[in-house]
Amino acid sequence: MPRPMTITEKILAAHAGLPEVEPGQLINCALDIVLANDVTAPIAIREFRRTGLSKVWDPEKIALVPDHYTPNKDIKSAEQAKVMRDFVREQGITHYYEIGCMGVEHALLPEQGVVGPGDVIIGADSHTCTYGALGAFATGVGSTDAAAGMATGEAWFKVPASLKFNVEGELSPWVSAKDIILHIIGMIGVDGALYQAMEFTGSTIEALDMDGRMTVCNMAIEAGGKSGIIAVDDTTRAYVNGRFEREAVEYHSDPDAVYAAVYEIDAADIVPTVAFPHLPSNTRPAAEARDIKVDQVVIGSCTNGRLEDLRVTAEVLKGRTVHPDVRLIIIPATQEIYRQAMHEGLFDIYLDANAAVSTPTCGPCLGGHMGILAAGERAVATTNRNFVGRMGDPTSEVYLASPAVAAATAVAGHIALPEDLE
Repeated sequence: MPRPMTITEKILAAHAGLPEVEPGQLINCALDIVLANDVTAPIAIREFRRTGLSKVWDPEKIALVPDHYTPNKDIKSAEQAKVMRDFVREQGITHYYEIGCMGVEHALLPEQGVVGPGDVIIGADSHTCTYGALGAFATGVGSTDAAAGMATGEAWFKVPASLKFNVEGELSPWVSAKDIILHIIGMIGVDGALYQAMEFTGSTIEALDMDGRMTVCNMAIEAGGKSGIIAVDDTTRAYVNGRFEREAVEYHSDPDAVYAAVYEIDAADIVPTVAFPHLPSNTRPAAEARDIKVDQVVIGSCTNGRLEDLRVTAEVLKGRTVHPDVRLIIIPATQEIYRQAMHEGLFDIYLDANAAVSTPTCGPCLGGHMGILAAGERAVATTNRNFVGRMGDPTSEVYLASPAVAAATAVAGHIALPEDLE
């Protein structure tokens, strides 16, 4: 009889061709998808060339997405994108998304059915852990590991121990998935899940839609997690049915699986939360931060640029105007999200509120473009990191928050809750 295993251990065992694995074990796994973007792919491509191979392992299992500095902001970023584009044409890579078809990678690949339940996915981007929301093992790697994956279709891992975060109860009004994960990161710290799989369970998690689940798993890395994961249920099945291009494989943790730690969290204790500079773990209730004036608000990114995020934003902004001292930038995460938001009339609400709407891009999240901060400026952002200089000048500050808090802040001119506007 195999030992009782967590969902993460089961996925890794299956891809390693083993009946069971245990935390700390070194294994070699077959990969389903290897991902890179316009920052990391050129390095991976260079390293792939050094192998002496002329062809990638499988052109249908590599995804290359130019999203960080696109549309290109300067000559260097254009050259980065060209390296990727030329490699795609040379290798016949099918999962490539040019401007006009692209999106922020971690919103785009689930939407397009490229990743799904039961997969093992590596991506040369730390927020690859987003795909755990689909019941997959997904983790970020360096460009060299991505190159090895492109060459061999395999990667080695040390099997991570698992942490269980069981969240029970109903969320209060205006409390969202972003607040759940900020609450957890604030509770355990930026290294509280170091090289561990963060498994999210409980009635609160089960009530989240896929957009919310992806937000939660997206920020597992901000607690040091190797991955984040949520087991497949009817919500997942409804999302991947007719979308996922391969056959979904479901795994579930055994009832007696062993966890390094189990955290019990009451949803009633979670409030609208803001992460102060310069760590995602530096969290405080938004209600205690109303004295923080801001210059810019960014709503978007692989964390909160999905359709439900844009709907909440519009709900707060409707009939209101952005504060004259604030710049509000809204970035739908994919072309399809952009189109749907436009058809639902959300863009009219944004434009009436004096917000700017951008084509999909990571842009300001990493200090790339489309919203760089000057010296001493402050921003509230729905992004995932607020390190020193993350969005611009080293003396600028980034406060992380949910779309609801971000939108209310844009109207008020200082950190605010939606109910403060009434």
